[in-house]
Amino acid sequence: MATADKEVETTGLTGWIDRRFPMTSTWKKHVSEYYAPKNFNFWYFFGSLALLVLVNQIVTGIFLTMNYKPDATLAFASVEYIMREVPWGWLIRYMHSTGASMFFVVVYLHMFRGLMYGSYRKPRELVWIFGCAIFLCLMAEAFFGYLLPWGQMSFWGAQVIVNLFSAIPFIGPDLSLWIRGDYVVSDVTLNRFFAFHVIAIPLVLIGLVVAHLVALHEVGSNNPDGVEIKAKKGADGIPLDGIPFHPYYSVHDFMGVSVFLLIFAAIIFFAPEMGGYFLEANNFVPANPLQTPPEIAPVWYFTAFYAMLRATTDPFKIVLMIVIAVLGLLALLKARGKWRLGLPVLAVLVLIFMALTESKFWGVVVMGAAVVSLFFLPWLDRSPVKSIRYRPLFHKVFYAIFVFAFLLLGFLGTRPPSPAATLIAQICALIYFAFFLGMPFWTPRGKFKTPPERVHYKPH
Repeated sequence: MATADKEVETTGLTGWIDRRFPMTSTWKKHVSEYYAPKNFNFWYFFGSLALLVLVNQIVTGIFLTMNYKPDATLAFASVEYIMREVPWGWLIRYMHSTGASMFFVVVYLHMFRGLMYGSYRKPRELVWIFGCAIFLCLMAEAFFGYLLPWGQMSFWGAQVIVNLFSAIPFIGPDLSLWIRGDYVVSDVTLNRFFAFHVIAIPLVLIGLVVAHLVALHEVGSNNPDGVEIKAKKGADGIPLDGIPFHPYYSVHDFMGVSVFLLIFAAIIFFAPEMGGYFLEANNFVPANPLQTPPEIAPVWYFTAFYAMLRATTDPFKIVLMIVIAVLGLLALLKARGKWRLGLPVLAVLVLIFMALTESKFWGVVVMGAAVVSLFFLPWLDRSPVKSIRYRPLFHKVFYAIFVFAFLLLGFLGTRPPSPAATLIAQICALIYFAFFLGMPFWTPRGKFKTPPERVHYKPH
């Protein structure tokens, strides 16, 4: 009966389109006949919310470009014109600026859910890699867009970040010059950042989002129990623990969207600057190349990585060298085959290179490695179960310490540097990397609960 239903040809306009474009079959495959686990919880709102915010950023960005001038002499004034003269321009601008911060809120929570429930494990490695690439793309998009208001913090933030590339040995100065297009952040820099923010990065971002969704729908969604619902199917080929995404989860997500929009609107109308975390006071002052702000710090969603960068001092570089030496020794003891000598030799070469290069460069490396390490999570985690629900207590404690260290790094990145803050940031950075690099050692250990064969679900 199910086969006969599939062979029924649609008629009218829908049939005319289906004979030329797979509209109905695509809708069925990815929405109405895409079977998702029936035990999704609160944490599964954030995937659809990320898509919602992406649409918001694209639509509001299009309207902003209608009045924005990517010119060093006109950029700041054009933003003020949008805020004061364009009908509803202030709303569009605040929707875009608030949307940028909310995008990272949603993405961070979405990634944390994947971390908790093992959504990066087989067979979803590629889904996770596409997701990490989206995160990297978002960081680039936010960085390029941050310069466009041409305020004091925008200008000097871009100057500081681009200057970091000059610390790379041999090619650093030329690379910084190539990125800026000039010896200082100038009109040329603004124009190329505008091109990347409006055209290049969004195209890559949309492509990665499509790839992420296609890969997800190919292998199916994970769930809080970590049970593969495709393993248990009925006689009709439908997963016993699955329900169609539409209408069940489209209605389910509508509730999440409603709550999110209430929070989003409250921020836009009552606190669009969020105490200086979403929009800094210095960014309401025109860019002045001759006057440096008292304190230069990135937007809140970069501050954790910025704190790691700032914490990489000469003494901390020595600590990193000791850590690499220990890892090389462990590789010599544990590795087998061709890796037995290859990894220790690599560690020795890295140590020599570290001794010959300045700590500023290794700050850039630490900051980049903090993001890149996320890509290797599917192969670092050796736990026999996916979900945190069935892991030992000490695993949950490690996850809690990791989250606390990351949040503390984010807070320290917003504060002026001090010896005590630098020390705490160094400890938190070590915790961050120990969490990932230690995964092959601590994730297989402990007493695990046996995951159920079927998902645990209680209807409301």
